[in-house]
Amino acid sequence: MLAEDYRVTSTPSKLTLSPMSWEQYLRESAVPRATIDNFLHLPEWAKFDPELGYVLHNSLIKWGIDGSRAIATFQSTGARSRFLYASRTPRINSYGNSFTECNQVSDGETWQEYLGAHFGEPIGNYGVGGHGVYQAYRRMLREEKTHNGAEYVILYVWGDDPTRSLMRARWGAIYHWFKDAAFRQRVLFHGNPWAHIEMDLTSGCFIEKENPLSTPELVYKMCDPEWMLDYLYDDLAVQLTAYIGMPNDGRPGSIIDLDRKRIDRLADALDVRFDWSSGADVIGQSVTLLNVYGQRATNHILDRARVFAQSTKKKLLVVLNYTARPDAFKDPIVAYDGARADQKIVEHLVNKDFYFFDMNAVHQREYEEMKGSYREYMSRYHVQGASHYNPRGNHLFAYSIKSKLLEVLDPKPLPYRDLDTTTIDFSGYLPGA
Repeated sequence: MLAEDYRVTSTPSKLTLSPMSWEQYLRESAVPRATIDNFLHLPEWAKFDPELGYVLHNSLIKWGIDGSRAIATFQSTGARSRFLYASRTPRINSYGNSFTECNQVSDGETWQEYLGAHFGEPIGNYGVGGHGVYQAYRRMLREEKTHNGAEYVILYVWGDDPTRSLMRARWGAIYHWFKDAAFRQRVLFHGNPWAHIEMDLTSGCFIEKENPLSTPELVYKMCDPEWMLDYLYDDLAVQLTAYIGMPNDGRPGSIIDLDRKRIDRLADALDVRFDWSSGADVIGQSVTLLNVYGQRATNHILDRARVFAQSTKKKLLVVLNYTARPDAFKDPIVAYDGARADQKIVEHLVNKDFYFFDMNAVHQREYEEMKGSYREYMSRYHVQGASHYNPRGNHLFAYSIKSKLLEVLDPKPLPYRDLDTTTIDFSGYLPGA
């Protein structure tokens, strides 16, 4: 069955959703049983996973360039299909969200395929649209302990991935605006509970939690309004997200109240001042608190990822993209002016001597060389103006990260080796070999 037309545009939907209380909001997040039926038995984009909530499924959704359908297929390992040098085992694997997966473009138009074509070797793509940093890290742990593991591992941190890591079920943060196209719940349902990380407000330490709905039968608990209320009531990441809304996309907040006691405890643990007095900018402070919360969690995750890489003799490359600008599509846009939204992550990577690549800086340099708004600049690289990278964007990313990988790859990819070309055996590079 083909998914209905789902065109991602740069114009936000005109919603008439009224903010409500936190309790009412959570009760209304209960999922229709038919949606869960489809997710479990007739998956069209995402399919159930007991640890990560969901991974991706073969799909043909009409959200590609020029109104086309994007062909996305996946191997038995769960990695996105690769065609160049497909019979060879990758020595580079990539993990992250939809910008790693390369959502909205077809197989063969991903940055992994572009870079693999240039390097003369395959690159594993384990990205999953909607996952956060923690979920990508957990998938990395899972795959890299198997024969699918690679010597070089890329962990991609994008946009609001740090916040997604903290959510017990991302559905609680997205469902209110997700309903403006009813079919999405059938075709694109995702965000069920997953393994995640959050702060214990008593100890002030980060704790890792497993998926409580780890069997298909248990997922039906999401149909119960009272279960959704009980499970998400003290999820501060979901609560803050619902309160803030998506102002840069024209979406207002969905709730009118916050749990002051827990918010204060979180702010104290993160050393963030929160002022509830009359006239205070509570929404702005909520944005800051959620951002700091996500950055601190991400630093914790990256530390653990590096320990794992070192213990398994792998080389880790952290990628940052769309993390520096919280208003990447706002027009007009304010320049960095020395203040990045991901500043705490950048400082951590530098101070702890991580090996990392910053795509934010690439876009910033290009933008400064042209006239017009940042939105106009970025639109050349996005599907239908403001969404995921189009093939041109993935090509830019591939050739931007290329030099960073060449610094560590040993031996170098075939095109970069100093050798006698008359002695090369090309049989391993031929189709089907």
